[in-house]
Amino acid sequence: MTRILYVEDEEFLAKVVRETFEHAGYKVRHLREGDQLMKELESFEPDICILDVMLPRVDGFQLAGMIRSAKPELPILFLSAKAFTEDVIKGFQSGGNDYVRKPFSMEELMIRVENLLKITRNKASASIKKIWDIASFRIDSDSLELSGPNGTVKLSYREMQVVELLAQHQNKTIDRKLILLSVWEDDSFFNSRNLDVYIRKIRKHFAADEGIELITLKGKGYHFKVSDK
Repeated sequence: MTRILYVEDEEFLAKVVRETFEHAGYKVRHLREGDQLMKELESFEPDICILDVMLPRVDGFQLAGMIRSAKPELPILFLSAKAFTEDVIKGFQSGGNDYVRKPFSMEELMIRVENLLKITRNKASASIKKIWDIASFRIDSDSLELSGPNGTVKLSYREMQVVELLAQHQNKTIDRKLILLSVWEDDSFFNSRNLDVYIRKIRKHFAADEGIELITLKGKGYHFKVSDK
């Protein structure tokens, strides 16, 4: 069962969020303020933290810094009525992975939580496996090399991250937003255009093998089709 550590001092909102996630099968530990947070990190062992920014005594940004020191890979999502750009930037600088402005819909919050959990699990999987053999290609994450029928090419770090995600989703559909959040941790228009460039380059690399096809699914993402030979 996925565990959420949730810090929120607005009782009514906390009740709605907690009950919605529990109904969806999550286990939620709710704290009204952050004084017990470090203790709960060890005893509850959450998979993700949801932090309100405006909290009594210690705010969410400070709590995020504490979490990052103890659990560097634990995803953190901020909730806040503070919508200025500088507040959002401060949230990411303090260690947050995502920022949701109040008021928000529960549907949006749940999707963002699910995306962060997917990203964390994909990164954990990628950290274990460093080499993939796909059709006539070999992907070596450590050396950033893609070897195939036309020789070996050196990829950029981010280009390799995209290739790794595709390798993990062979013959499956991967959401465009998931790639953006995994590689750039931001799905802005600028990063979206960067992804388009990477996809075109990657498609050219794999074009040397007719058994591999990188299909764009408009409005959805990509399908990395690898045919058995």
